[in-house]
Amino acid sequence: MAYLGKVPALVPIDATDIPANSIDASKIIDGVITVDDIGSAAVGTDELASNAVTNAKVADDAIGVAELSATGTASSSTFLRGDNSWITPDQADITGKLDTAGDTMTGTIVTLGITETEATKTSSFTPDLNVDGTIFDVSGTITITMPAAAAGKSFTVIDSGSGTLSWGGTVQWPSATAPAPSGKTLYEFISDGSNWIGMMAATGIA
Repeated sequence: MAYLGKVPALVPIDATDIPANSIDASKIIDGVITVDDIGSAAVGTDELASNAVTNAKVADDAIGVAELSATGTASSSTFLRGDNSWITPDQADITGKLDTAGDTMTGTIVTLGITETEATKTSSFTPDLNVDGTIFDVSGTITITMPAAAAGKSFTVIDSGSGTLSWGGTVQWPSATAPAPSGKTLYEFISDGSNWIGMMAATGIA
């Protein structure tokens, strides 16, 4: 461009030279605006589309108690209830219902039926009361080796009588004599902490 007189000084274009709303999304090349180009606090809730922030956008441990919108006061003596409220447990609700130190539980206690885990064994084994359960259906000629004695532990053996059943380890039998079964037989074992005490509860079951 030709000028009359001196060429004017070259001055960069700044924001005051750009009319308001003259640059829209169509004038911006994809990927040219980075985090460094966004001013501090420039993006607020008004700039975020609804449901734009998902779990994937939230850093681990970024949301703490202070960020929760729950009602009530969070403290060491309150808990967050399912209705998003901080609640202090009401001692009146549990007194007399749950046993506390030095107290005695009173009232009628109703329990549902308990179903024991039952395992079937056809070869020699050592009862694993933590895995197999406490009832063992056995058949064939096998040896049952006593597990480590532990006070209060017990288990049941139901022998089909189809083979010969023998015992490994130490079992304290009545009169110090292993029983002589006949046909299908039920055995019970209980530990006193040092030994396994066994008994033939029934035999010839049909």
